[in-house]
Amino acid sequence: MAARLRLENKVCIITGAGSGIGLETALQFASEGARLLISDINPTSVEEAAIKINKKFPTAKTISTKCDVSKEQDIKQMVDKAVEEFGRLDVIFNNAGIMHPADDDAINTDEKVWDITHNINVKGVWYGCKYAILAMRNNKPEPEKGLGVGGSIINVASFVAKLGAATPQIAYTASKGAVLAMTRELAMVHAREGIRINSLCPGPIKTPLLMDFLKTPEKLNRRMIHNPMGRFGEAVEQAKAVVFLASDDSSYINGTDFLVDGGLHACYVTPEGEQIAPAPTGLASTI
Repeated sequence: MAARLRLENKVCIITGAGSGIGLETALQFASEGARLLISDINPTSVEEAAIKINKKFPTAKTISTKCDVSKEQDIKQMVDKAVEEFGRLDVIFNNAGIMHPADDDAINTDEKVWDITHNINVKGVWYGCKYAILAMRNNKPEPEKGLGVGGSIINVASFVAKLGAATPQIAYTASKGAVLAMTRELAMVHAREGIRINSLCPGPIKTPLLMDFLKTPEKLNRRMIHNPMGRFGEAVEQAKAVVFLASDDSSYINGTDFLVDGGLHACYVTPEGEQIAPAPTGLASTI
């Protein structure tokens, strides 16, 4: 008997899916049989992503929509669209977020930077959880399709919410700490409804967002020296972790801070020598 794809028939939403971790995760979800609604504040990028995903995985339907996650009505409309199109919601990956280039320490960070960061990184996750929970409460068992009640919510936090750093980005760090606390509480509140809620805590990932922020050799090397694997992570390494948290393989994992950081959180002194294992290649490079 052929093994069932891990996300076969599951209806999934991914925010911030126009590039980076969101795009790679959308491709990985589609490869596992998911039915997808992908969103981004940039409608062109997410529309193009949906076209490419449908071309590569024609049996896994993908639709797209524009969504500004800092606006509650946008989130509600996004979730409603997924339910109207597919009949239910099984997974949401609250991935959209920002790292503002003017983010600094407590003295030098402007209030506007703080507010926009928290509106997107915290409010956006809160709104995503709120409307996903409301939708997931209506899920009916469909055993013939491998579908049950409840669902899985994955919120993007960061390893900086667990570790202190002398390279300040106070608004971003505080926002990700808020995501951890919010995720834990919601996970406990809704555990007996069959709704699991976990945080993904990426280490430094080679995405356009981070590379734009670390635009000088000094900024880059300041962080790389502390990385035990000698390289930044790849989007596909986060995406595969999200697939696991979204799937029934993680059915007893709830309220966790899932660190995917190459061991950085556990490192005191980095090893010597060169990294010999090549970084994996994601599906985004094939579309």
